[in-house]
Amino acid sequence: MKFELTILGSGSSVPTSDRNSTAQVLNVLERYFLIDCAEATQHQLRRFHVPYNKIGHIFISHLHGDHYFGLLGFLSTLSMQGRKGEMHIYADVRLQEIMACQSRVLGSRFNFPLVFHPLSRQEETIYEDKVVTVTSFPLKHHYETPVCGFLFREKKRERTIRKEEAAAWKVPIAFMQYLKQGADFITPDGEIVSNRRLTLDPPPSRSYAYMTDTLYRERFATYVSGVDLLYHEATYSKVDERLAKEGYHSTAEQAACLAQEAGAGKLLLGHFSARYTDLSGLLAEAQAIFPNTFLCHDGEVFGIPPVKRNF
Repeated sequence: MKFELTILGSGSSVPTSDRNSTAQVLNVLERYFLIDCAEATQHQLRRFHVPYNKIGHIFISHLHGDHYFGLLGFLSTLSMQGRKGEMHIYADVRLQEIMACQSRVLGSRFNFPLVFHPLSRQEETIYEDKVVTVTSFPLKHHYETPVCGFLFREKKRERTIRKEEAAAWKVPIAFMQYLKQGADFITPDGEIVSNRRLTLDPPPSRSYAYMTDTLYRERFATYVSGVDLLYHEATYSKVDERLAKEGYHSTAEQAACLAQEAGAGKLLLGHFSARYTDLSGLLAEAQAIFPNTFLCHDGEVFGIPPVKRNF
């Protein structure tokens, strides 16, 4: 019952020898979602043993190169390897134009269908299946570059049947599906057996939010209220807050403030500027406000177990 995040790149626009630019993979019960796709992302997928052929949905936060320059190469590799299934891409509508231009210049096409889903500048559900919903929401970066954050939330699971109790009350197999949905059981004699006696509560739903390349705005916390695991960019230290503001980015301290305001369970810092070789200062300033803060490193995996807040 996995719900885990693999960091493929923890750096910002300029990669370093140990920090690639931004990309992540979220595994929700064996559904693999790629979030951003910087240059060399396909190399990172191989390096960290991610089953990249299982990726069916790619979410691009915005059209700055350190968030999508690896996309064409990754898709080309999948095509050369014979992929046939659909690939869904959620991004600024202009990405489709960019990729169409590249295909014309190269005179090539993919062997599998690409399905584009344009992102808007409002909070909305952009993907849903029986296990998970994905919501996008607007952030604040350069005026000419719309940026979206993403919230992945596991759907509420069915109740777990107490097999011994169900057998003792001779609950028919055909009725088990109704027990899972919360129904009480009525015996042939008319006795009502409460659902809570026959079932267990399901584990709490888990959630993950991704917020990158944005100015700090307190109101953004409402988009991710109560999230279990929050990734927030921390391009700069608070001593460089002027640079953060000029570049439409956040500091580690500001990321911690947002996590606190949102009531998040755990905060991950990433998208670090290449100017910092030692990240301990960024971690310290965030932990002073939000103690349950961690730094992202390439290849690191953060799991959310079924029990809420038990990291």
